[in-house]
Amino acid sequence: MDPARVAAVRTTTGTAEAVLASFALFTLFAGDFWRNLISWPGYFVLVGVLTVVVGVVVVRSRPRFRWRSTPKTLVVFLALAIVSIAWSDYPGASALGVIAQLATTLGGLFLGLRLGWPGLLSALGNAFRWILGLSLLFELVVAAIVRHPVLPLTPAQPVPAGHLPSAFYWSRDLLFHGGPIQGILGNSNLLAMIALLSLIVFGIQLADRTVRRGSAITWLVLAALALALTRSATVIAAALVTAVVLGFALWMRRAGPARRTPVYVTAFALLAAGIVLISVFASRIPALFGKSEDLTGRLDIWQAVIGLAQQRPVAGWGWVSYWAPWVKPFKGLATRGGVEYLQAHNAWLDVWLQLGIAGLVVFVLLVLTTLGRAWFLAVDRPRFTVADDQPYRAIALLPLLLMAALIAQSFAESRILIEGGWALLVALAVATKRTAP
Repeated sequence: MDPARVAAVRTTTGTAEAVLASFALFTLFAGDFWRNLISWPGYFVLVGVLTVVVGVVVVRSRPRFRWRSTPKTLVVFLALAIVSIAWSDYPGASALGVIAQLATTLGGLFLGLRLGWPGLLSALGNAFRWILGLSLLFELVVAAIVRHPVLPLTPAQPVPAGHLPSAFYWSRDLLFHGGPIQGILGNSNLLAMIALLSLIVFGIQLADRTVRRGSAITWLVLAALALALTRSATVIAAALVTAVVLGFALWMRRAGPARRTPVYVTAFALLAAGIVLISVFASRIPALFGKSEDLTGRLDIWQAVIGLAQQRPVAGWGWVSYWAPWVKPFKGLATRGGVEYLQAHNAWLDVWLQLGIAGLVVFVLLVLTTLGRAWFLAVDRPRFTVADDQPYRAIALLPLLLMAALIAQSFAESRILIEGGWALLVALAVATKRTAP
């Protein structure tokens, strides 16, 4: 074949994969948008088609399987989720949950195997720009033109008559009142997390000059504005944690391999002090972030989940991913103000409930090993020769900062186990095991 034609085919293929990756990430992180717009059945059709397309791309690329470069903890966790159907108290729901988990994992594998770090950074940036841009535009239209709260076009739960809980609304028309805005996701916490991840992605793109400076600064400002308007205490806390991690990573880079001991000592001392302060002042911390003492109902949900987990502490009740509200013990397990919640609002408790201590240990190892690899990719210079003199790159911070944000969020939300959170964790686990930025 003519070399020019081969190059054209490769360019077209690369562009197509980049578009597919951006759309996949948009769908993974904005699933609530699609469900509010086209209903759960429509969303299932969309996700089914997208899964098939992604699967075909992954298979046709013929990725080389190397056990040495495969994150074993990810394999074990998925295997445990699959076999949990055998002892599940709700085998049908578990089977559906496992299918959803495997489909999301496939999306993560596509991102981690096919894109490379620059491609992943670009795809994340594209997806987050669409989510943020549409969210701010949506809230502006509601506030300036509609001028009243808006319900989803296809609500997931029957809408009761009379006074509606705020969680039922797609937008509560609060943009001109200072928020909290919910955007196209219909949830201020989810939009806030997108804003935080966007700050990471856009900041790295600005530092590495992979996009135009004016564009990067504009989107950084919009992401910061969206984060402020969501008024999400949990994500603000996650942002603080991520900023601290960034500070230590930059300090570690500056210190160099020979002077890292003081950095580690300071980090562990700060961590220990943080744990002590949280333990001592736990009752006062929510007030600092404008939360009620029960953390907006989370304490009640956690107590209910812990009670159930203690009944089957070793292997759990069976994997289900999203809670299935039509089966016990999830039916009516977490209902607050007329709204039934489908997660434990804590990923670690959710894993313990569903897969027991065995699953929790594996999940902890999956997160920690991925975080460890991301840490060393961020603080060590890239090495292509014997000499350790290559310049640092901002993109090497990407996996570490994304992991820091996901982990911080995981103590108040279970999103790291589903949809965009899980796909991103899989992508980072695979990519950090295989390649350096």
